[in-house]
Amino acid sequence: MTRPHDSWNVLPHGKLMPLDDGMLTVEGRIKMPLMDLPRRMTVVRLRDSRLVVWSAIALDDAAMAALDAFGRPAFLVVPNDHHRLDAKAWKNRYPELTVIAPEGARDKIGDVVAVDTTSPDFGDPDVTFVTVPGTRAHEAALIVRRSKGTTLVLNDLVGNIHDASGTDGWLLRLAGFAGDAAQIPRVVKLALVKDASDLRAQLLEWAELPGLRRIIVSHGDPIESDPQRTLRDLARSL
Repeated sequence: MTRPHDSWNVLPHGKLMPLDDGMLTVEGRIKMPLMDLPRRMTVVRLRDSRLVVWSAIALDDAAMAALDAFGRPAFLVVPNDHHRLDAKAWKNRYPELTVIAPEGARDKIGDVVAVDTTSPDFGDPDVTFVTVPGTRAHEAALIVRRSKGTTLVLNDLVGNIHDASGTDGWLLRLAGFAGDAAQIPRVVKLALVKDASDLRAQLLEWAELPGLRRIIVSHGDPIESDPQRTLRDLARSL
């Protein structure tokens, strides 16, 4: 695993892109020991213009200026203990951030940045933090409701990389992060999924979310074509 950064270290990334009302996302790339891995940060603006930053990425000056104009970073969600890379740098840049993590990952994340809570209250009924059942409380999710529909923000639980090629692509497909369809990566099943029945029930429950419009994952493309069916297929794969 890449060592967490102590300072603001900008790695290759794309542009901040709108997802929905009050939602932005950006994809970056990180060099792992055996491959380059795409990674995604998602930003949600609450009703009072505070921001929830999910799986933080250190961005360049222009992107950070755009983000600061979008709202005030107030909550930093570290969705599992493999996504700590830029957490400390973000906390250093925004000392008032409330750091959030799932309970099972709290201690390991705490080695890098102090965790303030595992059950946040965002002060906005349209944004809900979830500790994913069946993962030993090591994985988090976020549900964001908007007038046009609902977005489910996931982390490592689902891989949806389609443009992988060469040796990197072969390794990503072998791990289960890349393929023709969204899937629960093999490495995640082995390391993270401890109760398939509980996770299956949660996936099926999410499939019934009113107005579910898309699923965002930390490694791969947003899932916007029939996300309900995707969740049901994922549940059947367990």
